[in-house]
Amino acid sequence: MDSLAGKMVTVIGGSRNVGRKIVETVHAQRARVLAVARQEGGLRQLAEDIPGIGILALDAADEDAPARAFHVQKPDILVLCAGALPPAAPLHEQNWLDFAVNWETDVRIAFHFCKAALSWPLAPGASVIVISSGAAFAGSPNSGGYAGAKRTQLFIVNYAQKESDRLGLGLHFSALAPRMMPETDLGRHAVAGYARYLGISPADFVGGMASPPAPSDVASGVLELAARPDHAKGKAFIVTGNGLEATP
Repeated sequence: MDSLAGKMVTVIGGSRNVGRKIVETVHAQRARVLAVARQEGGLRQLAEDIPGIGILALDAADEDAPARAFHVQKPDILVLCAGALPPAAPLHEQNWLDFAVNWETDVRIAFHFCKAALSWPLAPGASVIVISSGAAFAGSPNSGGYAGAKRTQLFIVNYAQKESDRLGLGLHFSALAPRMMPETDLGRHAVAGYARYLGISPADFVGGMASPPAPSDVASGVLELAARPDHAKGKAFIVTGNGLEATP
């Protein structure tokens, strides 16, 4: 049975990597999918590859991005997967713009869209799933403010859930925090940076990783949270190659 049949699912950052896999997965469940990303060319290619999905080009970090996306489709499930590549250098080799890039993208996107979900508001029962990072728990000393930014996304999820409960809106906010995924653009960037930092080969770095997840594991996690929104609300789950792990 297709668990998302007829559901309206919007994926922010849906044209590549993890976002694209989420789009493919929920579309296969017969959801009505809107993929949102900055680059129109990538979205057009996505629409050619997956006929029947909707696409919308915008910068998700803009303050008006949620209104523009919700005017096209008011989602039953909103997945926030967009973000910027962090720096790949130790602290003393960065400037402030390098250090803060994920605060100005990843955190802004979570802030604007979670705020809009509460203010619009989305319909009772709607879910907002934020794709954070395992770095939010483990830290990431070679990527500037990335780990702190991804942790702040988790705080935003928690705060938004508390506001939904306080206001009686009936919304469900949750997060997935994947460990490093070597097959994504972000993962390859991180692997190269850490291998260089440690003085080892990228292959040796990847070989030392325990059960790294793939984009399909994150997409499966989205399906799991969407199927059990009351169980997941206000919570974050680490994504590994072996499935989801509850966080403290």
